[in-house]
Amino acid sequence: MHTTNNKGAPSQGTPSKTPRNDSNSTEAQRKRLIDWLFAHGQIDTVTARRDLDIMMPAARIHELRHRFGYQIDKVWIKQPTDCGKLHRVALYVLRSGGVRND
Repeated sequence: MHTTNNKGAPSQGTPSKTPRNDSNSTEAQRKRLIDWLFAHGQIDTVTARRDLDIMMPAARIHELRHRFGYQIDKVWIKQPTDCGKLHRVALYVLRSGGVRND
């Protein structure tokens, strides 16, 4: 059963303060990405797209760097996709400590 808000649009319910892991909101994508980086130290574009369902990892990295102050380096590597074709992709590496101390 769908409910409607006061403007007649379908109600989405109360927003969660914590993004769900299966959400594709930018907030949820950033959380999945930074959690991965703290656990593994690095991630490449192919893995971020395939395993974390982040289609534009460069945008999420940019936000993590510039809005949240994480120190993340980019190194260019050659990585095969699932179909076996080699691509030049970014490898994102979280620096030791991870966050700027300005």
